[in-house]
Amino acid sequence: MTIFWQIWALKTKSLFFNFIHNQQMKKVLLSLLAVAGSLLASSEAVKAQAQQPLKIGVFDIEIMMQVMPGYRAVDSTVQVYERDSLAAEYNDYQSEYQRLDSIYKADSAAGKSKAVLEMHKNNRQQVAMNLIYWQQIAENKSQQKRAILAQPIYEKVVNGYKKVLDAKKFSLVLKPNSFEFFGSSAVENIFVLVAKELKVALPQELGGSGAVDDDAKPATAPKPAVKPAGKN
Repeated sequence: MTIFWQIWALKTKSLFFNFIHNQQMKKVLLSLLAVAGSLLASSEAVKAQAQQPLKIGVFDIEIMMQVMPGYRAVDSTVQVYERDSLAAEYNDYQSEYQRLDSIYKADSAAGKSKAVLEMHKNNRQQVAMNLIYWQQIAENKSQQKRAILAQPIYEKVVNGYKKVLDAKKFSLVLKPNSFEFFGSSAVENIFVLVAKELKVALPQELGGSGAVDDDAKPATAPKPAVKPAGKN
């Protein structure tokens, strides 16, 4: 009986391990089939995309914003801000620097303590740094002011642009002046499509009829959409 049970136990153990091994192999095969299916699906998707013709357009959000109604008012407001507020701030820095410089010199001549002189020197240096880098500081402030004022126009242009992209399915969108062959059937002028979506007129430089309301004209003329073919 002992030998019988030992043989039975060995056979049972062998069958058990064979069962586990078979189950593991099934899992491996299923995983391999799943991976193969994913690769096949990806390959088909890539193949389908490759079969679709390349659709190229030209567009620039900032240029489109410049021809939108209301942008001229934004530009005028920014110019007033630069002329009045920023100019006044620069004058204040100059006056403050002269005041701190006079205090530092007077206290230095009076033999004030090193701590007091160092404090005046640091304050003067901070104002001096603002004067040295004022052009960059003023430019950043001006850009921030413009961005705030033009935010509603920006959102309107972006929404119209997204609708055109969803409808037309462009493969690639280029910036103006980044290529030479504008007018080719291979490249589509998205400015015209967005203008039509937003119901605004375009200047001739961007492919429109040129009938633009005064309020929609930018204070600075927008850059041409592209260079004519064969010209530098």
